[in-house]
Amino acid sequence: MRSRVVPIVLVALLLVLQSQLWMGRGSMRDVAQLETKLRAQKESNARAALANDRLSAEVNDLRVGMEMVEERARQELGMVKPDEVFVQITR
Repeated sequence: MRSRVVPIVLVALLLVLQSQLWMGRGSMRDVAQLETKLRAQKESNARAALANDRLSAEVNDLRVGMEMVEERARQELGMVKPDEVFVQITR
């Protein structure tokens, strides 16, 4: 009787461990999903870093020169200098 219990316990333990590996927390499926999320987050971080670099360069340009301020005022606000004529062509 005792010789039959040990293999049954070992097989049951093996089944429990295998079920945890394939279906439980930290399973192969979970690891694959986390790797996918990690990849997406790294891409998002790279895009955000690029946007931050662009904004930082723009802030630096605004601090250093007035040309950028004039350009932004013309583009976004439609401002012109007192001795200029603004002509807008629409189609």
